[in-house]
Amino acid sequence: MAELTSMMNIGKEMARKLTAAGIDSPEKLIETGSKEAFFRLKVIYPQVCLVHLYALEGAIQNVEFNSLSEEKKRDLKEFSDCLKG
Repeated sequence: MAELTSMMNIGKEMARKLTAAGIDSPEKLIETGSKEAFFRLKVIYPQVCLVHLYALEGAIQNVEFNSLSEEKKRDLKEFSDCLKG
């Protein structure tokens, strides 16, 4: 099984947080999806922000998070804003 840190945008700290949220492999992150993974992180680590969500989506798409399409960024921002209540 590959390490989370083998994915684009996922460093040791993000991998540690994802593992704490029950996501311990690239396959599991892809299966879970960026929004659900971000939601799980937000429950445990309330300080995670929109950039974390972009990083997760970038990891799934295998692109740098700042290379996500504007449409995708808008969608993710709306999701993040909904979580703020």
